[in-house]
Amino acid sequence: MTRRIYQLALTLGEQLKKRGLKLVTAESCTGGGLSYFITEIPGSSEWLERGYVTYSNLSKQQLLGVKIATLDQYGAVSQQVAREMAEGALEQSDAQVSIAITGIAGPDGGSVEKPIGTVWFGWSGLHAETMTEVQYFKGDRHAVREQSIQFALEKLIGFIM
Repeated sequence: MTRRIYQLALTLGEQLKKRGLKLVTAESCTGGGLSYFITEIPGSSEWLERGYVTYSNLSKQQLLGVKIATLDQYGAVSQQVAREMAEGALEQSDAQVSIAITGIAGPDGGSVEKPIGTVWFGWSGLHAETMTEVQYFKGDRHAVREQSIQFALEKLIGFIM
């Protein structure tokens, strides 16, 4: 585990705990990696409510309520799906804050419109407007996933503060 990611997860936990908030994660391309790093923090059960690994489109629909029409029209790696994942995770949990990650880690699956390293993020909160953002990461599959996790933590800390 990188020291930077560990420190970010620690800071996130402190901020969530301080505010009395619980987090739910909805991960696709990171395959539960964000939740893994979060649960490396002792006591994370106080502020991590649950995590979804929704790698397939069907799991996104069944567990998070992502609409078939959204997936058909925009694809799994899109602003619209990241938004629906974040909002769906929040609705299906007892958390007050959510993070969603959907992207193309490679080495296959990229296109001209959505190259390898394209990752969409969504953040939602019971008392906050849902936000989305796209990033284009460089490197191999491991690097794209790790950068996605770090970025998600950095932005999530900002989202709750």
